[in-house]
Amino acid sequence: MNGIVLLLIGIAVLVCGYILYGRWLCKQWGVGESTEPTPAHALRDDVDYVPAPAPVLMGHHFSSIAGAGPINGPIQASVFGWVPVFLWCVIGGIFVGGLHDFGAMFASVRNGGKSVGEIIKTSMGKRAKNLFIIFALLVLILVIASFVNVVAGTFFSDNARFITTNPTGNETTAMVSILFIILAIIYGMLTTKMGMKTGPATVIGLIGVCLALVIGLNFGVAIGRTAWIVIIAAYITICSNVLISALRKVIPSQVRIAAYITIASLVPVWILLQPRDYLSSYLLYAMMVIAIVGIILSGIGNLGGPAEFTLPAFTGKKGLFPTLFITVACGACSGFHSLIASGTTAKQLSNEKDAKLIGYGAMLIESALGIISLIAVGMVADKFIVDGAFQGAPAVAFATGIATMFGVETSAVYGTIYALLTLAVSVFALTSLDSGTRLSRYMFGELLLKDNEASWQDATGLRKVFANPVVCTLVMVGIGSVLGGLSLSAIWGLFGAANQLLAGLALMAVAAWLGNIGKNNKMFFIPMIFMLAATITQLVKTVIAKAGAVAAGAPWGDWFQLIFAAAMTILAVILVIEGVATFSKQAKKAAK
Repeated sequence: MNGIVLLLIGIAVLVCGYILYGRWLCKQWGVGESTEPTPAHALRDDVDYVPAPAPVLMGHHFSSIAGAGPINGPIQASVFGWVPVFLWCVIGGIFVGGLHDFGAMFASVRNGGKSVGEIIKTSMGKRAKNLFIIFALLVLILVIASFVNVVAGTFFSDNARFITTNPTGNETTAMVSILFIILAIIYGMLTTKMGMKTGPATVIGLIGVCLALVIGLNFGVAIGRTAWIVIIAAYITICSNVLISALRKVIPSQVRIAAYITIASLVPVWILLQPRDYLSSYLLYAMMVIAIVGIILSGIGNLGGPAEFTLPAFTGKKGLFPTLFITVACGACSGFHSLIASGTTAKQLSNEKDAKLIGYGAMLIESALGIISLIAVGMVADKFIVDGAFQGAPAVAFATGIATMFGVETSAVYGTIYALLTLAVSVFALTSLDSGTRLSRYMFGELLLKDNEASWQDATGLRKVFANPVVCTLVMVGIGSVLGGLSLSAIWGLFGAANQLLAGLALMAVAAWLGNIGKNNKMFFIPMIFMLAATITQLVKTVIAKAGAVAAGAPWGDWFQLIFAAAMTILAVILVIEGVATFSKQAKKAAK
């Protein structure tokens, strides 16, 4: 298979899906027909509810949902061959993931910016809402744990210095990420407090991004393996090398990253989350452009380098179902997206008509990135797929594959492209972590507050304590960070299954809500059933495997996986029963 042919076919189908299926969904649901202001305007508080220009919100949303997911998933799933991965990215993106993201965002906008849990309450009852939120919080714990682990792995250095010249890849990534935080705060102040227009501010921001990259490629943050650090901009500006040197000896890495994400989740979105993700999205777009140029060069006669697509169509590897559909999440469908769409993005959507572009469009762009990642690993399959198993880091495989399209490994162009792509992949891990932490705060409050309580200050007793934004954030971050100390292998597989099960439940929630308001929801049923079947199967397999390991005297990491898998399976089954009952009632009502 020629890489450029695969890319062009994929993009063409995705564009057709966006235009045709996206337009049909808008017509079926009545998107843009409401005369009421969106929650961003109606509930504006300049903390969580903040109207954002469509390009800015697109950048925030895309950066939050993408992260490293559409690269990691398709590359790891390439062990099954390029055909199943390609088909799942295209078909899944259009008919499952796009439907899921768009539906969750639209439903949230029509329900005051509330989460999927609150949407469930309106159609399936309070018990179903509480069960869903508990399930989502378990997933978010896994999100925090997974990305704390991932971020720690991309920032650490074996050097014992704070600032270093001739930095390694990890040292560069740490420096650029810190500079991104500073730049985001500056952008937020320029646009929100000083009234600067989006265009000029974006130009300044992009110049800042370029400077951050130049600085990061020449100066890195070098902190030891047991003391790597991710710090907010304010902390970095006031701390000396002496203080950092002292702190790294006494404060564990998980504590420091926990401090960062806690603060990031509590500050107004316009200060850090929104502008940082918007500016970071340009880095992601640039990464995709570089990759597309490389694919084109290799596809028209290896003009750029010696790259050749060698990944077979099918490898014959067993276990395609359900493993493929669990592994390829963000490139086709991801439950985490529904939490982003309904948790942060819906609170910033200025015009309901933009929901198609941001909700549906961003998902399909992510599917395109998944296809690009598949082509990249296909160029270096012999280096990373050994005896039917993927070996190494997906980010490295991605960067190696694309860089190989531009030149041989010893060339300067290869080294430059490799460094930039590795950097781009690593920078985005932090965006998903920040968004996940903020979402956990929202949902914690929704679980604990009564209907007549507008905020945590209206609650009483222990509910008031734990609904407090600071307290509930610290609880989630604390648990997630402790679990983040486990090996990534002990977290990622469970996170993948839980994440995709969340997608199935979110599809069910939106379908139930649409049915209640008399809108067409039939397009949700097949994707919903498929996702629930695949993920519950995977969780049951995990429960059986970990029960056997625990019986044999396994360490606490296996206990953790067993407890989480069993709890989420039980919650999911109960919610499915509730959903079936709801759909049955709707069918009987429609038949009358």
